[in-house]
Order: sequence, then C-alpha cells, then structure tokens
Amino acid sequence: MPQKLFKEPVRIAEKYPAGQEGDLKKKYMVCTNWLLSEEPLDVETELALGFLDHLLLGTPASPLRRILLESGLGEAIVGGGVEDELLQPQFSIGLKGVSEDNIEKVEELVMQILKNLAEEGFAPEAVEASMNTIEFSLRENNTGSFPRGLSLMLRSMGKWIYDMDPFEPLKYEQPLQQLKARIAEKGSKAVFSPLIEKYILNNVHRVTVEMQPDPEKASRDEAAEKEILKQVKSSMTQEDLAELARATKELKDKQETPDPPEALKAVPSLSLQDIPKKPIHVPIEVGEINGVKVLQHDLFTNDVVYSEVVFDMGSMKKEHLQLLPLFCQSLLEMGTKDMDFVQLNQLIGRKTGGISVYPLTSSIKGKEDPLTRVVVRGKAMSTRVEDLFHLMNCLLQDVQFTEQQRFKQFVSQSKARMENRLRGSGHGIAAARMDAKLNAAGWISEQMGGVSYLEYLRDLETKIDQDWDRISASLEEMRKSLFSKEGCLINITSDSKNLEKSGQHIAKFLDALPSSPSLGSDPWLSRLPSVNEAIVIPTQVNYVGKAGNLYQSGYQLNGSAYVISKHISNTWLWDRVRVSGGAYGGFCDFDTHSGVFSYLSYRDPNLLKTLEVYDGTAKFLRELDVDDDALTKAIIGTIGDVDSYQLPDAKGYSSLMRYLLGITEEERQQRREEILATSVKDFKEFADAVETINDNGVVVAVASPDDVEAANKEKSLFSDIKKCL
Repeated sequence: MPQKLFKEPVRIAEKYPAGQEGDLKKKYMVCTNWLLSEEPLDVETELALGFLDHLLLGTPASPLRRILLESGLGEAIVGGGVEDELLQPQFSIGLKGVSEDNIEKVEELVMQILKNLAEEGFAPEAVEASMNTIEFSLRENNTGSFPRGLSLMLRSMGKWIYDMDPFEPLKYEQPLQQLKARIAEKGSKAVFSPLIEKYILNNVHRVTVEMQPDPEKASRDEAAEKEILKQVKSSMTQEDLAELARATKELKDKQETPDPPEALKAVPSLSLQDIPKKPIHVPIEVGEINGVKVLQHDLFTNDVVYSEVVFDMGSMKKEHLQLLPLFCQSLLEMGTKDMDFVQLNQLIGRKTGGISVYPLTSSIKGKEDPLTRVVVRGKAMSTRVEDLFHLMNCLLQDVQFTEQQRFKQFVSQSKARMENRLRGSGHGIAAARMDAKLNAAGWISEQMGGVSYLEYLRDLETKIDQDWDRISASLEEMRKSLFSKEGCLINITSDSKNLEKSGQHIAKFLDALPSSPSLGSDPWLSRLPSVNEAIVIPTQVNYVGKAGNLYQSGYQLNGSAYVISKHISNTWLWDRVRVSGGAYGGFCDFDTHSGVFSYLSYRDPNLLKTLEVYDGTAKFLRELDVDDDALTKAIIGTIGDVDSYQLPDAKGYSSLMRYLLGITEEERQQRREEILATSVKDFKEFADAVETINDNGVVVAVASPDDVEAANKEKSLFSDIKKCL
C-alpha cells in the first residue's frame, strides 16, 4: 500500500549509543529526507532523477556534496541521495560530526543550495560530465565480479515485485536518447530545475532526523532488556521453564545435526568431469615502450580501453606511509595552476570513464619483502585514450598541494569513514590488525586503513593549521619519490587494434615522466606486537578474530587448502558461529601469499564461545566423515571461486597481479590439479596445521566494554585494550 504524502514536514530527534571519546557536542548527525512520489515514476523521470542525483552528489565536485563539506558544519556526508529500489523513491542528504548548535544550519544550507541550483541551473561542463559518466556506465554495464545475468535480474526485480514490467528497467536506450534530446533542445535548466522544485523544494513530505550522542544509551538499553527478560521469567511456571529448556535443547540438536546425505543428494550439481582441467587463460604480451615494461591483454572490451600505471612505493620514506591515502585523494581532488579541482573533475568526467589512484600491498609467497605499489587506474573509449593518458599525467604532475582547507576536509572525511568502519565492518578492522601482527604487508595496510590510521588521522586533524607548510612539502616530496620512469609498469587491456593505437599515447605519457633515479629506503618489515588485543567500541555485537601463520609452523601449500578452508566456512563455522551461536556471519580465510590463516565472526553476540569454536576446528577436521558427493561439491565450489566470473578489465587486472606476485601459469596449473585431487586424507593433514593456531595464534576482537571485561575476568584474554570510539 503506497504511503500518502504528508501535509507538512516532520522532525524527529533520537539518541544513539556513543563512546566517551572526544567532544560529544560535536558528534550529532542530521539527515533530511523526502518521499518523492505517491505513485511509481515513469522510466524517463526515473532516469532524469538519476542524472540529477549524480549532478548533486555523484562526484567530489558535485555542488550539494562539495558545498556541504566545505561549510565546515560537519565531517562527512550521510544519506545516499536518490533511492529508487522501493515502490516510492526517496531522497536523503545530511551530515555527521555536527555540533549541537549547527543542527538547524545544516538543514537550512541544504535547502539554500537546492534553491540556488533550481534558480541558476548547473554548469554545462557539469552536465556533460554527468551525461558521459552515466552513459559510459550504462553501456559498459560493469558489474565487477558479480555475474551480469544476476545483476540484470535484480534490476528487473525492483519493478517486477510490484507487478510492473520487469524489462522496463533494462531498456535505457530510448529514455536516454529522449533525455539527451530534451537537454539539447531546452537546456539542462529546463529539465532539472522543475525536478528540484517539484520533488524536493515544494514537497512537504520531508522528514528531518536528528541523532544525538548518548554514552549511556547502550547500557540503559541492555538493562531494560534484562529487566524485560527477568519479568518474563518470573511470570513463567516451573513447567513453562522446563518446556523452554526442552525446546531450546531440541533446536540446538537440530542446528548441530548435519543434513542427511539423501537430502544433500537431492540438490542438483555438476560432476568433476564437467570441470575444465586447465585454468582460465588470459592472453598476455610483455613488451617495452621507452624502456618501461608494458603488459598487453588482447581481449574484446566493446571498444573500451582499460589501463593501469603502476609505480614502486619502495623509494618513499617510511614516515610518509600514513600520508599516502590522503596523497592519493589530493591528486584526484585538488586543482592545478590552470584549473580548479571542480574543472579538473568535470574534465575527467567528460573525457573518460573515470580515474582512480590507490596504494597496493601484498605479501609475496617465499619472500620477506612485501609488494608495495601505487596504482593509477583509468578507462576510456578508444577514441579518448589520448585524453586518458593526458589527464593521468595532469593528475600526477600538475596538481598543486596548496589547498589547506580541502586537505582538512579530506582528513575529517577519512576519520569519519574509519569510525564508520569500526561500527559496521569491525571484522575487517580485526582482520587488518591481526595481519599487521603477523606480516609486513599486513602492517603496511593497517597503517593506511586500520586502527593505527584512525589514530594518525585524529592526531593529524589537530596539527594541520600549524603544520600545513610541512605537510604540503611532504606531499610534494612524495610525488617526486613515487612518480618516475624507474620501477614504472603499464598494464593495458583492449582488443589488438586498440592496443596498437594506444602505443603512441603511452609513449607520450612516459616521455613526460621524470627519470629521477629511485632514492631507495629501508625495507618495510615492521609488525605490531603479537599480543591479544581488544578494540573497545559502544556496540551490542562483536567482531571476533583469531589468526596464525601456517607457513611459519611448517605447512607447505597444497591446492587442497582452498577446498578445506571453504568447507570449514560453509559447515563448521556456519553451523557453530552463525546458526547455533547467533552471529550474523562466521568464516575463515587463508592468504596463500603470506600464510596467514584467519577466523572471523561478524555481528556476534559471543566472544569466548566463538574462540572455543575456532579452537575446535582441528578436532572437527580429524573427525570429519566426508562422502564422495560432499567432497565433490566442496571441490566444485572451490573451482567456482578460482574461476570466478570476470569481465575483461578484471581479467587484465588479475593477470597484472599474477605478474607482480610472480605467479606462473605452471603454478596455477599445479594448484588446480591439487584442488581437483583433494581427498579426505588432506582434511586430516590440514588439521595439524590449523591446530598450531590454538596456542600460537593472536586474537583481536572489536567488542563491547562489558564483553571484553567478562572475557578478561574469565581468562585474562586481552593484554592490550584500546578504546576507539
């Protein structure tokens, strides 16, 4: 039943659990939300609203996003813009990290920005950039590792579940041409201003939600829940309690009893004979242009050219490591001498399918030194390859590190993102922290994306104003140490005709790079102390991790490890951590480059109980009775991961990664044969390897204060306790 539109705006104020860290008066959040329509919208209006959403919020240069962040009223954007997957679309926008006395100013600023845009319209360059970006995305239909067929089905479902035409969301060509024709004929202001006015400014179905930090809320909620349970229990008779205990035991028995073989056999599946014996081949030709190695992948890409330019991080000073993510963001979101960042951003949107810059780290099997690189990744239609490499060069060499206030925004946004990750993706934080205790590549990654990075950002935020000259000089020094021909590598994926044509543009790009010799630096072989650690946050659920390095305990890699790890996740951890334990997820991961084997849980009500499950894995493997059918399914599932769905850009990128990590085709073939030959004996042998983690592994839990205190009372588990929120 569609919701009727309100007759007047509504305001809601609620409290949320917040930690004691920092100034609580600056931890408010505010988000203004509109329900856009009582009735479903037609395809062209939906597409036009999608374009409007991209114009308002889609890039760092988009006016609603940019002006809100530049206002200094908050640290980061909340609200996802247009959401049109439900029957009635909505629009949401706001800020987090807001001071109590700025709450109303945020809402007023949102309304003022939208009013100005409705009156003045968008810059023609911004409209062209959005049009190119969205059209490129629609035509490329790049779903990453997610199968295109499933993606199209899910797109259809948005209409289908409401008894509308499931093919409508897939037919973008005609509405796209109609929208482009309307913009060409009437101008973008005539198309987008009425949408802003009708669906947002003049729409009184507006709900403003204010979230107020409350450090006592979590404990109050828990006490209230305990009181409710106490009252329920006191109202029950002895017979009621006995029946509850019996039903609970019956449920637990059912949860821990495996499905019978005849039930499992009823599920259709492939046989091992259906599985190709050789790994997926990606064509690669290693050549050279102007003394720089170039990897070429001749694949059909629908006339798109994908390219990665890879630079060695080895010559960068260790003291600059934590500045690197902000350095990469500065390259993409600061201006040059001739263009401000808005113009540069729009130029990238008009001429390419996008450019990104990011650090890449990984262990290399058999080597102590990790792989450390900076990757500049971009894509464009074949007619725009010259523009792509010209703009890459512009970002790397011409961007000026002079915008102190913008850099301050980057730090605030990054800090807010990291705090968000702690709450919503604590398992990722725990995994990074364990990795940092066990290998050098993990330490590097954690310095740029874990708790250490959050601590660095908080410290940096207080120093930008007095230390700006030093920070700006460091950014410039990083550019000089990173971007040179020495240690550079180019990776390019397209068909042979486009690969040949791209050569001249690559040569021109390389000619413009400095040839300064790399300065060299100390090996990056640091690690965090290998002790059990609790990261304490205000939460009702935990993220529990335990990990160890199997190579250091003498394990020699065999392809069967991929099958066994997957089986542990899908059976033992699923049944004990999720089904019986009540966690939202439980799984393990084996990084075959470093040898680190990790157990992780997600949104877990337990802590010690989950660690007991992890320690029971070796016993589970030794007692495992796997029939041929279950073993075959485990092997086929693993091959499904190894041969995961990849579009041409991902195939070219995977080939680049194998080249950088020194993984040969012979090794890939050997691992595949080992996977296909996995036997019950391999499971029993792997038990010895994972058992070493029981006593030698490290534990990291992102957890509530009460659960950490209880764990330490019972077992003195954590020697390090770090409050983070």
